[in-house]
Amino acid sequence: MHESIMEQLWQTSHLQGGNLAYVEQLFETYISDPNAVPEEWRSYFDKLPSVDGYQGKDIAHSAIREQFKHISSNQRFLASNTAPAGAVPDADKKQTRVLQLINAYRFRGHQHAKLDPLNVKPRELVEDLDPAFHELYNADNDIEFQTGSLSFGSETMKLGDIIEGLQQTYCESIGAEYMHIVDTRIKRWFQQRMEPIRSNPGFDADTRIHLLERLTAAEGLEKYLGSRYPGVKRFGLEGAESLIPCLDEIIQRAGSGGTKEIVLGMAHRGRLNVLVNILGKNPKELFDEFEGKNKAGSGSGDVKYHQGFSSNVMTPGGEIHLALAFNPSHLEIVSPVVVGSVRARQTRREDKDGRQVLPVIMHGDAAFAGQGVVMETFQMSQTRGFGTGGTVHIVINNQVGFTTSKQADARSTEYCTDIAKMVQAPILHVNADDPEAVLFVTRMAMDYRNEFKGDVVIDLVCYRRRGHNEADEPAATQPMMYEKIRKLKTTRNIYVDSLTDAGVVSEDLAKQMENDYRTVLDKGEHVVKALVKEPNAKLHVDWTPYLGHEWTAKCKSSVPLKTIQKLGKKLSEVPEGFIIQRQVSKIVKDRDKMTAGALPLNWGYGEIMAYATLLDEGYPIRITGQDVGRGTFSHRHAVLHNQKDGATHIALTHLSDDQPKFELYDSLLSEEAALAFEYGYATTSPSSLVVWEAQFGDFANGAQVVIDQFLTSGEHKWGRLCGLTMLLPHGYEGQGPEHSSARIERFLQLSAEQNIQVCVPTTPSQVFHMLRRQVKRPVRKPLIAITPKSLLRHKEAISSLDDLTSGTFQTVLPEKEPSDAKKITRVILCSGKVYYELLEKKKTGERNDTAIIRIEQLYPFPGEDLDELLAGFSKLKHAVWCQEEPMNQGAWYSSQHHMRNALQRLNPKLHLEYAGRDASAAPAAGHMSVHIEQQKKLVNDAFEV
Repeated sequence: MHESIMEQLWQTSHLQGGNLAYVEQLFETYISDPNAVPEEWRSYFDKLPSVDGYQGKDIAHSAIREQFKHISSNQRFLASNTAPAGAVPDADKKQTRVLQLINAYRFRGHQHAKLDPLNVKPRELVEDLDPAFHELYNADNDIEFQTGSLSFGSETMKLGDIIEGLQQTYCESIGAEYMHIVDTRIKRWFQQRMEPIRSNPGFDADTRIHLLERLTAAEGLEKYLGSRYPGVKRFGLEGAESLIPCLDEIIQRAGSGGTKEIVLGMAHRGRLNVLVNILGKNPKELFDEFEGKNKAGSGSGDVKYHQGFSSNVMTPGGEIHLALAFNPSHLEIVSPVVVGSVRARQTRREDKDGRQVLPVIMHGDAAFAGQGVVMETFQMSQTRGFGTGGTVHIVINNQVGFTTSKQADARSTEYCTDIAKMVQAPILHVNADDPEAVLFVTRMAMDYRNEFKGDVVIDLVCYRRRGHNEADEPAATQPMMYEKIRKLKTTRNIYVDSLTDAGVVSEDLAKQMENDYRTVLDKGEHVVKALVKEPNAKLHVDWTPYLGHEWTAKCKSSVPLKTIQKLGKKLSEVPEGFIIQRQVSKIVKDRDKMTAGALPLNWGYGEIMAYATLLDEGYPIRITGQDVGRGTFSHRHAVLHNQKDGATHIALTHLSDDQPKFELYDSLLSEEAALAFEYGYATTSPSSLVVWEAQFGDFANGAQVVIDQFLTSGEHKWGRLCGLTMLLPHGYEGQGPEHSSARIERFLQLSAEQNIQVCVPTTPSQVFHMLRRQVKRPVRKPLIAITPKSLLRHKEAISSLDDLTSGTFQTVLPEKEPSDAKKITRVILCSGKVYYELLEKKKTGERNDTAIIRIEQLYPFPGEDLDELLAGFSKLKHAVWCQEEPMNQGAWYSSQHHMRNALQRLNPKLHLEYAGRDASAAPAAGHMSVHIEQQKKLVNDAFEV
């Protein structure tokens, strides 16, 4: 505040002691919204001193009182709590209350907005929006008041005009929630977008006619399908037709702003409409699907309303690639998949601000409010490893979930969108029966996303005209809602009436639009006029090199010694003055010795060197998980931390000046959304090694939906290849039921048709070659790597430099120093850590009659490789499968037939025995003494059974 103005205030009655209540009211308004008070007061409050050292803006009212006491001590005016209330001029009181009323509309006007096309349930009264609540009455309507930061009208306006403008802005077809955002710039941005035009932009005739054309397409397709295929399930868009002009505007506006790719995700409702009217799928192809004329091809295929699609369309800014993600019936799980795909595209384009690639996700109201993966996806939206510059969310708000009523059972919040407030995303509620309001909020949402790089939500409040699906009778559970719907005009008809009344179109023109669209459908022609028939191939990734390969495809995964030594030296270098923690320093020094051949290689070295050599050969790498920088079990230490200032150093990012991108991020404490994100990333970046590591393998079951619906079946259902690697620490060390098992049995049960790879490497060189072959081979199948815990530093789980410079990943491994094959009468087959316990038992028991074979790849099962190892044992009498897991878990039930077949090929009389824990409902014992007893027994059984 300028000194002269401040001095004037001190010299007048405005700051006398009796006016303390008035100033405190102003201060309360300032706390809620600094823009709602006059600039002079805002500047003054900004400069108030802290109270008791507290620096926040919401300082106690005592700050105001202390300021008045200070004035009194300087012989100004006494700040007294006992001054008569009448000391505050009535006009000043009312002025403050007017500002509070303006603020109330900004905060809560949405609660009185006309959002529901059905108007079934009256909205509760909001006291704050009643002028009488602020002691303002009809008699005050003609009085002029200062408007503060209000963005319409003049600096002073009549109260009646202020209220009318506020109602037009915040209480008509748009209900905007943005005042929960702490950034004052954003709040002012929304006020300046909405208030000057009172949320009514007054579109020109061309824009309104285009809106009608898009609504005609949306309604026309549903009518056509309904008449041609009556009663067939299609999850139609009736009641939410405004989604089509909304998406159309997003695409065109994004293209105008330089966007090159848009990845869309959505559930069932309206999907067929979006495919035809937005992405340009040929209607004839859709009709063939309705009529069961499926194209010949491999895999199971999927229902029509799960299908993905991609196309290119033209916008004012040029050609833009659209990709609609495939989606299972777990409605919201596609959300993190979409943003993962977007992040991969942004990485490929070096799109750091997110303007070139845009994620758009459509949700149902019940799923958006009810499914936890929504929260996880929002929570990762602004993190380093998972941010995309903001997602545009569109909630197709049916106001009912299948048969579950709007609020009584569907949620505990007023709006289905309240979850978005956790990341301070603005929420734009809009009546879907007002297409112009939908267009306005769409433009505002797009501009917000591009300006502030954050998520934004459009809540498209609509209804379902046909029920959950076309075979469902909705009136059975929502009789009152559907009595209203039966009498309601369609969105298009309402808009036609509006345009004809305004003289923008004639009824004949509106009817002609309808007939023209139906004619195009009858011909089976494309209905998207902007569709690019010969798309630019540079806008998407070519997967052709990765098609048609068997799992047995070979590659060279060994690396020359000079390369190992060069990279090993780089991995041990740290910046000058960088102080490493003592134990970590030893790990770095030991790795230096391993490079020199002075120490055998441990697990951490084998893994890190796999990454380094791949980067050296031009393969990008991305690794995420809850503790991947250090590694849950302290083996990786890919990120070093300076003990002086907390700075970090990642040697893998400093191998050479022209190396590909290496990303390593500790993720939020999420399995479901994090794994789905990486699946989306891997399906978009085939040349990269994409790794997700679970903190413990046990925790992967928090992402079981992703494993079931995407990783193991995505190729079979949708033809989507994916090279994602999952590292799942597994092993029985007496840590109880929740820290022992990666649930190998579940992955093996889901294995079929070479869909995934399940590997259990037991040496550093095996993990080295396994990781390298994952990208070196042209095969793109998910890799489920069952990795160790105690083996990370086991004295026997070691390799040599020669193991890296020669050889490849071995699906079956013999003992390092096998016994004489002629003396072998017993063979023990196993996987994982138990091999080393069996080996120790063999050595101490001097069991030279026994051979131990490790199955390092459980699926696809390496039958030929096992045959080759067994062929040398001509005197076999006993064969045992030994596992740590209970009998009903692990590999026993899923893999025993593969092993029996191999044994039968060697000797038809051989029978496979079992050595392991008894069947159990829990994965492992919770008491160390029980664990030790069980472990000892299963190892002994392997030699005796």
